[in-house]
Amino acid sequence: MAPLRGLDGAAGLAALRGLLDRPLASYYLLLSCAGLLLLIGLTMVFSATSVKDYAEDGDASASVTKQAIFAVIGIGAFWACQRLPASTYRSLGRPLLFTSVVLLLVLNLLVAYARLTHQKSAGFGPVEARLNWLFVGGIQLQPSELAKFAMVLWGAHLIARKGAALGWWRELATPLFPVMGLLFVLVGYNDTGTMLCLLALVVGLLWAAGVRMRVFGVLTVVGLLGVGLLVAVASLGAGSGERGEENYRFARLAMFFNPPDPETCKLDGCLQFYQGRLAIEHGGWFGVGLGKGSLKWDWLPEAHNDFIFAIIAEELGVIGCAVVLALFAVLAYTGLRIARRVDDPFRRLAAAAVTTWLVSQAVINIGGVVGLLPITGLPLPFISDGGSALVVTLAGIGMLASFARAEPDAARALHARPPARWVRLLWAPLPPLPGRRRRPATPPAARGPVPRSRERRKDDQAAPRGVRQGRSRQGTASERRR
Repeated sequence: MAPLRGLDGAAGLAALRGLLDRPLASYYLLLSCAGLLLLIGLTMVFSATSVKDYAEDGDASASVTKQAIFAVIGIGAFWACQRLPASTYRSLGRPLLFTSVVLLLVLNLLVAYARLTHQKSAGFGPVEARLNWLFVGGIQLQPSELAKFAMVLWGAHLIARKGAALGWWRELATPLFPVMGLLFVLVGYNDTGTMLCLLALVVGLLWAAGVRMRVFGVLTVVGLLGVGLLVAVASLGAGSGERGEENYRFARLAMFFNPPDPETCKLDGCLQFYQGRLAIEHGGWFGVGLGKGSLKWDWLPEAHNDFIFAIIAEELGVIGCAVVLALFAVLAYTGLRIARRVDDPFRRLAAAAVTTWLVSQAVINIGGVVGLLPITGLPLPFISDGGSALVVTLAGIGMLASFARAEPDAARALHARPPARWVRLLWAPLPPLPGRRRRPATPPAARGPVPRSRERRKDDQAAPRGVRQGRSRQGTASERRR
């Protein structure tokens, strides 16, 4: 029986390799894992919010309806982004970056004004700011989410344009590092978790560009100093901190490095930490059942957002957590596979950056919930409740899907057997074939008159150097003797 099992295993691996070697394997893997994560997210948002929504408003589906609306908008963003060529993404980088910086400036100025006037929020006309969110005419926006996508496009275009010049420190630093510093200050002052996600995104960009290791060492030191500074300014009112109160960022770090006894702090100082561990312990291997968890009954803070993975652990157990982790692993593999297979430097850099952004955000969130990393308040991509994050995430997946269709093998396969015209019009156009020039190359300019010694003869053969056509001997040696 053992040899037969070995044969079955080898046959299964061969079949898996055969599926992965298909031209559009990256595209279908991306659609599958992103679609399953979105479906799990909508289900868990309903499970985590239904009890509280029904108790407060009498409508158990209020939160999941709002999340479903944003999911539909995000699917529209995915559809639009997977139709765009790489040239459009290159041109969108700078306007999106400028827009995100302006929105972050408005957000920080209004939040600072609210702190000075001892208010929870501040507004100017139809714009209202509250910690990390802008409300424009009743529409809730999170500018830091747009900043992630803008940094991907602008950074990939900048690094791809510089090319081999990245070996020079000056070319690498300008203007990438000043813009990075500005974004880190604007985002990190109120949201350290998103700043860490931006830092991971930039590291993914530089790693895909093949930058020397000493650059990553410098970035690590600067990042640690920046995190320390942001932790310190929480005592002055940064983020959710209050002047004169306990520094909540330092308390989270201290709780991670020196975990307190849950029995002594479960109602004061580490309620979220304690309830999250209790939910994981309560779930066990197979969970208590979907919708049957008890910690979401207003015991676990932010059960629908930052700590939704704890609700998954309680209701679906270790098996459900393993499925979510496996889907994020497939997403990481697919994104890096796309980055390795595309031949355009911009596509390669942008695919690596988007993959690093989504996977690092998932790692930071799940690591904080299970206790492997400090708690940062970062949402879980696809799954946590939040409209802006979901729309931008699906837009990033749409860009990855566009790049997956532009892989050389995928593009040749699509052109060899093109889908129906209505499919191309409604879903996505055909990608350009690799290596094909869209316009003929311009002929080189003339460099002056050709020397007479190299002029073409009547038989279109160039005369050899040093031989003048008028004085060459005629006939063979035997003919000249005659």
